Amino acid sequence: MHNSFGEALRLWRGQRRMSQLDLGLTANVSARHISFLETGRARPSQSMAMQLCETLEVPHSARNAFLGAAGFAPAYRRRELNDDDMAHVRAAVDWMLTRHDPFPAFALDKHWRVVRANSSAALLLGGIGLGEGDSLLDAMLDPELMSSALENWQEVLQHMTVRLRTESAHLGGDAVLDKAVEQLTQMTGGPASHWVSSTLPAVIPARYRAGTDTLSFFSTLAQFGTPEDIAVAELKIEMMFPADDATRDALLAMQQSD
Repeated sequence: MHNSFGEALRLWRGQRRMSQLDLGLTANVSARHISFLETGRARPSQSMAMQLCETLEVPHSARNAFLGAAGFAPAYRRRELNDDDMAHVRAAVDWMLTRHDPFPAFALDKHWRVVRANSSAALLLGGIGLGEGDSLLDAMLDPELMSSALENWQEVLQHMTVRLRTESAHLGGDAVLDKAVEQLTQMTGGPASHWVSSTLPAVIPARYRAGTDTLSFFSTLAQFGTPEDIAVAELKIEMMFPADDATRDALLAMQQSD
């Protein structure tokens, strides 16, 4: 009898680099029971399948398949942000983005499509021909566009390559992100050269060209806690902060002139 749940469990345990003993200890289950689940000698309850999903940090987008392999119905939905029952989530996103002005902030899906942008981010993205609904991945893979938009574009893209690789690993492998990593690696020539220096800066800012000026930013990321919707779990809020006084002053002056 084909044991699709056991195969899925073994796959995700391998992705998380956990032995059967490690998983058993973390999930409060015996390593022997984990072995029985993987070989098909035991079948999980729904609560056990959900517990293993949590312990292995299986992304919400993959949990329905994991549950289905155990013989259970899907537990997670994917709602659009504009759906009526997502009003509270939409309001939270808009609240964060609006109050972050005059500094840029936007919401991204797992493939770096711009879902929402505040006015400052819209202005920044508009300078390179992007807006809500567009893919930042596509933009990053355009060396002509990146070199015109960013003074230190190779350095920034080297860091983005690492970030994309990490995000793909968390998802258990993602074809879109993996392809972007491969292309970015070819574009930038490999690891960031400054990593070999003895002292690293606190942050690596992205330096955007704005006419004759340069706007320098570093980013923070926020995600929803305990999401039970696939789209909400994948949504990232990226908030950019000035990396120097000149950038902060320029943005504040732009706000006051509006």
